[in-house]
Amino acid sequence: MFMQIAIGAIGIGIVLMVGYLVIAQVKAALPTVDANTTAALNSTQATVFAGFGLIAVGIIVLAAFGLINIFK
Repeated sequence: MFMQIAIGAIGIGIVLMVGYLVIAQVKAALPTVDANTTAALNSTQATVFAGFGLIAVGIIVLAAFGLINIFK
């Protein structure tokens, strides 16, 4: 059970990483963007980065529960 959830969390983390890289490449490829577009891209990158943190916390919690169950 824990392994399946951890693999799922890693998969979501990979999707978030690819999304972050795509947004960063789109931002770099646009020659001159107005302030609204820049703000929207920065907000999207911040949201994806927050998702990275949530995935990391989830993996740490799952690892802790896994260790607790192993040493019970």
